[in-house]
Amino acid sequence: MSSFTKAPLRALCFALACMASAQTRADPIADFYKDNAINLIIGFPVGGGYDIYGRLVSRHLGKHIPGNPRVVPQNMIGAGGLKAANFMYGVAPRDGTALGIIPDTTPSEELLGTNGVAYVSKNFNWIGRISSSVNVQVLWNSSKVATIEDARARESVQGGSGPMAPAVIYPRLLNALAGTKFKMVTGYGGAAESCLAMEKGEIDGCLLAWSTVKAAKRDWIDSNKAHIIVQWGNVRHPELPDVPSMVELGRTPEDRAILALYASATAIGKSIVGPPGVPADRLNALRRGFDAMLKDPEYLEEVKRFSLDFDPMAGEQLQKYVEDLSKTPPDVIARAKEVREIK
Repeated sequence: MSSFTKAPLRALCFALACMASAQTRADPIADFYKDNAINLIIGFPVGGGYDIYGRLVSRHLGKHIPGNPRVVPQNMIGAGGLKAANFMYGVAPRDGTALGIIPDTTPSEELLGTNGVAYVSKNFNWIGRISSSVNVQVLWNSSKVATIEDARARESVQGGSGPMAPAVIYPRLLNALAGTKFKMVTGYGGAAESCLAMEKGEIDGCLLAWSTVKAAKRDWIDSNKAHIIVQWGNVRHPELPDVPSMVELGRTPEDRAILALYASATAIGKSIVGPPGVPADRLNALRRGFDAMLKDPEYLEEVKRFSLDFDPMAGEQLQKYVEDLSKTPPDVIARAKEVREIK
C-alpha cells in the first residue's frame, strides 16, 4: 500500500478515535444539569424545621450532582404541607429539575383517607431522608405522672393545638390502644405555646420535637425539671434508649400495627422526594448526589453548628419503606380511622 493510500487511512482512524473519545467523555447528566437549576419546593413557612433542613440541602446538594446545578429553595405554604405534596405529584416537572420536602405524614395521610390528598405516596421518587422526626411527650416535674406506667394509672393534662394535631392524636391513640389516661386540652397555638403553659403549671405536659429539646430545652432534662415518658416513633431512638416507643406500648398485634401506621411519620422524617416519572439515570444521579452530600464535611459542619438531627436513610431504602407501608391491611386502616375519632 502506497504512502498516499496510508495517509487518508491514518487520518480516518484518528478521527474515529477522537469521536470515540469524545463520546466516552460525554456525560448526559452533567450536560443536562449544567444548564438547568433544581427547584426545591418546601411545603412549610420560612424559619420552621422543614425550611431549615430544606435550605441546608439547597446549599450543598448541587455540588454533588454532575453539572453542579443550582438548587433553589421555594416555599409553597398551604394545608399543612399538603399543597406542596399535591404539587410535587401532579404539577411539578418530571425531568429531574423539581424536588420537594413535604410532610412526614404524607404516606399515613393518604392511607387514612385525609381530605384533599391527590397523590400516591409509593409513586413519588424518594431521594433520601435527611433525618428522622422524633417527637417526645414531656411532663413537668410537678406532675404526678413521671413514667408511662404512671400515665396508665392516673390522669394527666396534655396540651395541643387542634383535634387533628399529632400533639392531640397521639395521646388519644395511647388512651385507646395502650390504656393511658391522658386528658387533652386544645387551643394552644403550637408546641412552643403548649410547653410554655406546661412550665407555668397550666397543664402537665406537651409534645415537642426531640431535636428542639436537645437544642433549646436541654436543661429541662439535665436539671430534672421535666420527664420524657414516651417517644412517638416506631423504634427507640439511640439517644433515648430508656424511653418506650409508642408502637411497643400497644396491647395486641393489631394495636401495634395501628400505632406503627401513625408512627410512620417518624421514619419518613425530613425527606426529599421527586415527582413520579423522573428518568432513571437522573433519579440515580440525584440519589447518589444526596448520599455524597451526607458525607460532605461542610454539610456536616452545618448540621453540628445548628444542632440538627442527623439520622439519614438512603433513597432506595426509603422507597421500600413507603411501598411496604402501602400494603397495610385494610382492616388495620379502618380501625386506625375509628381510633383517631375517639375523644
